[in-house]
Order: sequence, then structure tokens, then C-alpha cells
Amino acid sequence: MKNKDEAVVVFSGGQDSTTCLAWALNRYKKVYAVSFDYGQRHKKELECAASIAKDFEVEQVVIDLKELNQLAPNSLTRADIEVDKDAPEEGTPNSFVEGRNMLFLTYAAIFAKTHGVTDIITGVSQSDFSGYPDCRDIFIKSLNTTLNLAMDYEFDVITPLMWLDKEETWELADELGVFDIVRNKTLTCYNGIIGDGCGDCPSCKLRKKGLDRYLARR
Repeated sequence: MKNKDEAVVVFSGGQDSTTCLAWALNRYKKVYAVSFDYGQRHKKELECAASIAKDFEVEQVVIDLKELNQLAPNSLTRADIEVDKDAPEEGTPNSFVEGRNMLFLTYAAIFAKTHGVTDIITGVSQSDFSGYPDCRDIFIKSLNTTLNLAMDYEFDVITPLMWLDKEETWELADELGVFDIVRNKTLTCYNGIIGDGCGDCPSCKLRKKGLDRYLARR
């Protein structure tokens, strides 16, 4: 039986997914947080996700996808690959994990269907997508159609942040009452530093740029 009162959130414990988790908790009676262990070099990500899920009193499920580490070596899964400090002029950054969002959403959809849930929420954004092709709206819409056909089920993949930049994402977190949690307890840094992060990797630079702009008018 399909239940529109429940939702599944793809949850990493980072800024975007935590904002989406808070967004979902304002709209659904029950929310599942689905996280993934894909051999990421910073296990603190999973620790942050577990801690935040506990704070929000949300049921969390961790799915093992460690084989992704072997199939798609990159700077987020390999300690011997240094994270690009700036986006390359051509191609994707070396922090791009091939197929990650496709796999995450596919497994989240399997979990959702077996629990009678149709709504799947993910924090991808085309406005600040850092050169990752699997964060684009066209990909999400395409995969949504594919999942529906593959499982003969009416999934709705929802992207609350798709057209928001980081400044607007901070504003949304503030409106949802989770600004301090997002700022102090999430892990967005590619170098594994919780909160404001290292300040030097592309993810930290993007996060700080948005935060500074939002605080300037808060």
C-alpha cells in the first residue's frame, strides 16, 4: 500500500541533505533517512549522519556500497588522491564519484517501495552542482522515469534545493530552524572537517561563500 504521509531522504549528514531532512520533517508524518557507506575516506560523514538522525529522532538505514570505492577511485574514496582545489576547465572534478547519485537513488527507491513509500528526497542542486552531471535536473527527471518503469511504481523524486544556490540553502535552513545544526554539526568538507571545514577545498569555499552572503543580509 502506498503511503504519501511518509518519505525517504537520501542522507549524507552534509549541509544539503540535512536541510532536506528538516524540510521533509515539516511535511511528512514519518521520514526515513537512508545513508550509504561507499568506502568514503572520511567515516566522520557517517558518524555525522547518525548523530543528526538521532537528534531529529529519525529512523536511519545505512546501506553498504563499498564496491563503489573499487570501481570508481577518486579523491573522496582514496587517501592517495589529493582533492582538486579548483574545478578543472574541462571534464569533472576528481571528487566526482562515478554513478554515485544514480546508485543512491536506485537503492533508496528499492527501500522506499518495500516500505510502501513513493516520495524520495535528495539534496542535489543544479544551481551549485560543482560540475557533477548527476546533480542536474535533467538527470533526476530521467532517472525518476526509469525507476518508475523498472519497478512499475509511481516514485516521486523530489529536489527541494534544485534551483537554490548555497546562500538560499542557508536561508532555507534558517527558516526551518536548523541553521545552527547545519552550521556546526554537518560535514561538507572534502578533507573531513566538521562544521566550517578546512576552508580550502571546493566544497568549503562554496559553503562559505553562500554563508557569508546570507549572514550579510540576515
